[in-house]
Amino acid sequence: MIVIVCLDDKGGMMFNHRRQSRDKSLCVQILRLTKHSILHMSHYSARLFSDLNPPDLAVSDTFLRDAGNGDFCFVEDAALAPVEKRIEKLIIFKWNRTYPADRYFDLKLYEGAWHLALSSDFAGCSHERITMEVFER
Repeated sequence: MIVIVCLDDKGGMMFNHRRQSRDKSLCVQILRLTKHSILHMSHYSARLFSDLNPPDLAVSDTFLRDAGNGDFCFVEDAALAPVEKRIEKLIIFKWNRTYPADRYFDLKLYEGAWHLALSSDFAGCSHERITMEVFER
């Protein structure tokens, strides 16, 4: 599976069971990346995309178990370490800010298993700059 996450500068993902930030341009970018593919996510995350009516959305409480090879998973509220062996690629969007957080990204990207394959920036609606990093094994 290909995992998509959004992180602040300290690896934060959520605070008090809520996403740190939302940006419409980021949602559009994610849908472009996953066009013609299944995009798996939790019920909580699906609300973020409800205005965009994505065609290939698979919403489930077991989305990380349900996803197959090549499927995309947008992860905001789940630990990734238990499924790391199944992850083919990581797409990380960085807010380039620090937000309050109590849920953090739990993979160690810089300890040998992963390498940075691509990094690019784009302007968001609520963020002047959002960085997309793609990590591969």
